[in-house]
Amino acid sequence: MSAARACPDCLRRAWLLVRLAGHLDVERERISELLDRSDEDLIEAVGGSRTPEVRADWEAFDADAYRKQCDAAGIETLCRCDRCYPAKLWDLGGEPAVLHVAGGLARFLEVVARDSVAIVGARRASPYALENARSLARGLARTMTVISGMASGVDTAAHEGALHARGDTIAVLPSSPERPYPPAGRSLHKQILEAGACVSELGPGVPVRRWMFPARNRIIAALADMTVLVAGRQGSGAIGTALEADQLKRKVGAVPGQITAPLSFGPHLLLRFGAHLVAEPFDVLKAVHEDMPPLRPPRLDRPGDPSLTPLFEALADGYELADAFTEVGLDAERGLAALAALEMSGYVRRQTGGRYTIVP
Repeated sequence: MSAARACPDCLRRAWLLVRLAGHLDVERERISELLDRSDEDLIEAVGGSRTPEVRADWEAFDADAYRKQCDAAGIETLCRCDRCYPAKLWDLGGEPAVLHVAGGLARFLEVVARDSVAIVGARRASPYALENARSLARGLARTMTVISGMASGVDTAAHEGALHARGDTIAVLPSSPERPYPPAGRSLHKQILEAGACVSELGPGVPVRRWMFPARNRIIAALADMTVLVAGRQGSGAIGTALEADQLKRKVGAVPGQITAPLSFGPHLLLRFGAHLVAEPFDVLKAVHEDMPPLRPPRLDRPGDPSLTPLFEALADGYELADAFTEVGLDAERGLAALAALEMSGYVRRQTGGRYTIVP
């Protein structure tokens, strides 16, 4: 497959979004509605005083030059005119005219055709949220494609979990797929390109603007059979992804959290309105495959040494370390010895600030 797959008209549309990027930023609150307009209507709607200039540039668009830019950046393209275009994206109003893929178009089409789950959440996430995202992705990546946006926090943890399980993962980026965003994710971006794919509706060398994030989120929601929100404060873009998924009649799940934590606002909001409660990978599989027979209820794997179980369960219940020792009747010396045994066996993990959490 080559970058020449996309037709000139669809390439022109992809180019137009970049040409109007500054204008779209002003109108980002209604980005989904704008992306559903034709080229001519979009130019008229947001072009302002530069409408004649933008229209002239649009008419002079050089598809061959655009293809050469994609080739030079290692990007393959697929347009909505192609029979291989992912059918899930047709549910969107204003589906991407062109998918720009880094990491291999053939591989992208193979993994996106499988059952898939989007795991999304806050950039500034708690250790609890990050561990849950990694654990879900690890448990699902062997049977489902894990999709996320490669943002810091929950998105990164989801991709890492899928990669750790040697499963398939797709990163939907807000701008150019050949460049990591955020730039600090360079190593993760490289790993995803080696094992999965990065995709965007925008072409090479495009700088990031704010409207590109909600635009990206709608693609994540459309590509996934189910979207799971792990953590999200009020106003979080990840909540918007989950709501977009609901609008598209996709399954929506949420990981419950501490009721007083701001990061739990999004998941608890979704749960109040009927989202699937997600406590382990099986909950996702059961929601996507409703005819699955009931299996065991969710449970934690307890340590093999019964003497370690009380401390493990106290930490699982959320006790701080000193309080956990007191709760199970251990002095500092015996408590630290038991903690070391749990940590070495992989049942608990030390987090920032000296807190310990269980490993799901």
